[in-house]
Amino acid sequence: MRIALIGGSGFIGTQLVAALQRAGHDVRIFDKAPSAEFPNLVRLGDVRDRAAVRAALEGVDVVVNLAAEHRDDVRPLSLYFDVNVGGAENIVHAVEELGIERLVFISSVAVYGNASAPWQETSPQLPVNPYGESKAKAEIVYRRWADAAPAARSLAVLRPSVVFGPHNRGNVHTLIEQIRRRRFVMVGSGTTVKSIAYIENLIAFLVTQFDHPAGIHVFNYADKPDLTTDQLVKRIRGLLGDSASPWRLPYPLALAAGRAFDLIAAVTGRNLALSSERVRKFCSESRVGTQALEDSGFRAPFSLDEGLARTVASVVEAAA
Repeated sequence: MRIALIGGSGFIGTQLVAALQRAGHDVRIFDKAPSAEFPNLVRLGDVRDRAAVRAALEGVDVVVNLAAEHRDDVRPLSLYFDVNVGGAENIVHAVEELGIERLVFISSVAVYGNASAPWQETSPQLPVNPYGESKAKAEIVYRRWADAAPAARSLAVLRPSVVFGPHNRGNVHTLIEQIRRRRFVMVGSGTTVKSIAYIENLIAFLVTQFDHPAGIHVFNYADKPDLTTDQLVKRIRGLLGDSASPWRLPYPLALAAGRAFDLIAAVTGRNLALSSERVRKFCSESRVGTQALEDSGFRAPFSLDEGLARTVASVVEAAA
């Protein structure tokens, strides 16, 4: 197949390109940033530019949208909607004009917000921040496209939990690095349950998403078992050979500190390591149900412990 990856220069996109090429697909990337691994496959452009999106999608069979504003310090907040929702509208406009009938959208478990965990694909969507709200609205854009021609159009929507893996600089990497440097402080009780997703497993599942029949196919993605923050920290400490117990900070004190940092950031215009939003995220449950994933017959190639071991090893190697 001829597959276009919008936002394909990032962490997930780079690994997906490699996997799709190994599977024999013809891949191209459309991204505002160059690709360090696949510079010759990139057409530079912005998903907010409708003409550029259309030009990038000419002649492809499948479109995968990975592009998103996703950090929790994006300013102005309107960028979440300009990129995540406006980008979806531009992609839909392009595929309608070009007659492309297969779309894969990488959404997020952030669409569930405060819905009761474990989140199932049918759980209410109650996003609590602009990122989650913009992803939920983008899903609506794609659903309308699929529903307009239900006998012909295929839409796969994937909602990954927190993705981690070697060379990723996300939340799990930050946690490992803080523990490695003995700077980690446990906020709250440590009993909050988190679902996480190892990159190589997510990629293995993504590669299976291009031959769905017509219709809408929705999957949460997480690798089991779910872990409490205490359990996750203990496993990382074990992999690092560190048996020390973390310092603990009550949630109310951490939240107050986060709000103080919010004020400093607002006055100085700087992005700081601590914020009230990051404290709330760390102490909020994000447990994902994966029944649709299990029903699909997919079996992850790596266990969660193997993924953590590989990731910890990469952090240690980088620090050496």
